[in-house]
Amino acid sequence: MSITAAMVKELRETSGAGMMDCKAALKETDGDMEAAIDWLRTKGLSKAAKKAGRVAADGLVSVAAAGKKAAVVEVNSETDFVARNEGFQKLVRDIASVALEVEGDVEALAAAGYPGSSKSVDEEIKEAVATIGENMTLRRFAKLEVSEGVVSSYVHNATVEGMGKIGVLVALESAGDAEKLNALGRQIAMHVAATNPMSLNVEELDPAAIERERAVFVEQARESGKPDNIIEKMVEGRLRKFYEEVTLVKQSFVINPDLTVEGAVEEAAKEIGSPIKLVGFTRFALGEGIEKEETDFAAEVAAAAGN
Repeated sequence: MSITAAMVKELRETSGAGMMDCKAALKETDGDMEAAIDWLRTKGLSKAAKKAGRVAADGLVSVAAAGKKAAVVEVNSETDFVARNEGFQKLVRDIASVALEVEGDVEALAAAGYPGSSKSVDEEIKEAVATIGENMTLRRFAKLEVSEGVVSSYVHNATVEGMGKIGVLVALESAGDAEKLNALGRQIAMHVAATNPMSLNVEELDPAAIERERAVFVEQARESGKPDNIIEKMVEGRLRKFYEEVTLVKQSFVINPDLTVEGAVEEAAKEIGSPIKLVGFTRFALGEGIEKEETDFAAEVAAAAGN
């Protein structure tokens, strides 16, 4: 496979490795970008495992909470200018309130009735597109609910109250004081916003992600030249460290780094006088995973000028 300059550039931006190393990695893996990242990691050349996702969409993430349940929605627009529009903000806030009562997927939310209107959410969005003059899409939503306890929420980089660039929900089951539970839940939600854990615990981690890490660790360990039984211990140790880095309950709590998140929950349970179970979380970052086509403005101008 022919390795292009664009491929090398993409791998450099993703991995932080040098140009020649990126070129060698792509040649070794026949241009497979993900395999090339792993190849660089096994050689200790990659500064980042993987880019978290090229954020290229604007709009707002909004949360709506009502005690034992909360919802988070993402509504995209073409520009940040529209995200600052009061009409758009009201639209997103209303959609989040509707999401609190919706069961099902984003299509169910789109089909739900819009507050104070005979239109559906989807129809209201289309009307806003015509009014504001910019394309908008209801991208996704999630809801958490507990039978006893609280679902806390937090918005990072808030544009206005309850909406911004990152929205987090955290569900805690407990018979303890709701106000104290909510304070704990908000702290954990702030932690989630900062650390972006892959899962709640090891059991919920994607097996494919674990195997991928294991494969990289095995290759790294083999380069040490140590026997297989030592390599296996090295790999298991590195996997334990990986779990501590990517699972919420095992992460060092940003509010108090002397405790893990699960340790902080246990301490809070003692203070509240009632067991607390951290049952789930959801984190939406605006535009994550959406790639907007990049254009060469200079080339466009040159083309328009007939050059």
